[in-house]
Amino acid sequence: MHSFKAIWKFLRGLWHVFMGMWVIYMRFPQLNPEHREMHVQAWALQFLALWKIHLKVMGQPVRQGPALLVANHISWLDIVVIHSARHCRFVSKSDIRDWPLVGMLATGAGTLYIERTNRKDALRMVKDMASAMQEGDVVAIFPEGTTSDGLDLLPFHANLIQSAIHAQAPVQPMSLQFLDAQTGETTLAPCYIGDDTLLGSMWRTLKAPSIIAVVHFGDLQHANGRDRRQWAQDLRTEVIRLRDASGWRLPS
Repeated sequence: MHSFKAIWKFLRGLWHVFMGMWVIYMRFPQLNPEHREMHVQAWALQFLALWKIHLKVMGQPVRQGPALLVANHISWLDIVVIHSARHCRFVSKSDIRDWPLVGMLATGAGTLYIERTNRKDALRMVKDMASAMQEGDVVAIFPEGTTSDGLDLLPFHANLIQSAIHAQAPVQPMSLQFLDAQTGETTLAPCYIGDDTLLGSMWRTLKAPSIIAVVHFGDLQHANGRDRRQWAQDLRTEVIRLRDASGWRLPS
C-alpha cells in the first residue's frame, strides 16, 4: 500500500512538472518578473502539497531586494521548499542546467549557473550576483557547497558572500529542517548525500510518513566592516542557532 501511494504521488508530481514546463514555454514570455515569481512560488507550494510535505515558515522573509539569502543544504528538495516560502534566484552548479525537466524549471525560475570546478568562474559569478542584487533581485546560495544531513553543518565557503559586499546588500540567514510530522523528530528521508541517488532520495521521501519542512528566516545582516570569511563564519553560527531555535524538535 505504501508503494502504491508513493507511485501515485510520484506520477502526480511528474505531471505537475510537465505543467510547470508548459507555463514556462507558453506563459512566461508574456509575464513581467513579478508575475513570474508569483507563478514559481505557487507551483512550488502545489508540488509540496502533492507530495504531502507541509511547509512551516518561521520569521519574516525579506520583502524585496537587493538581498542575499544564505541557507544550509540538505536535499534536492531545498530549492522547492525555499521557493515556496520566498521566491529567489538560486546559484546552482552548471550541470543542473542540462538535467531533463529539472534544468528547464530551474532556468525558468531565474537560476544563475556556476562552473564549480573553475575558480575563475567564481569571480564571474560574484559579479553576476552583485549585478542581479543591484537590480533588485533576491539571490540565494548554499555556502556549504554541497549537501549535508542537516544535523551538523559543513563549513561555509566565503567566495560568493563577497557578492553582497560588492552590492552593499544585506544578507538574510535561514535554516532548513525536515521533520517527521508524527514525532517532530528530524527525518533523513529527503537527504541527498554521499552515495544517495536522486531517484533513491525521491523514493525515500515519497514513502516516508508526512514530512514538515521548516524554514526559519533570521534577521537581515550587513557586513559592518567584516570581510567575507568572518561574515561566512558568523552566518554559519546564526544558521545553526536558527535551526536549533525552531522549537519543532520534540523532547526525547
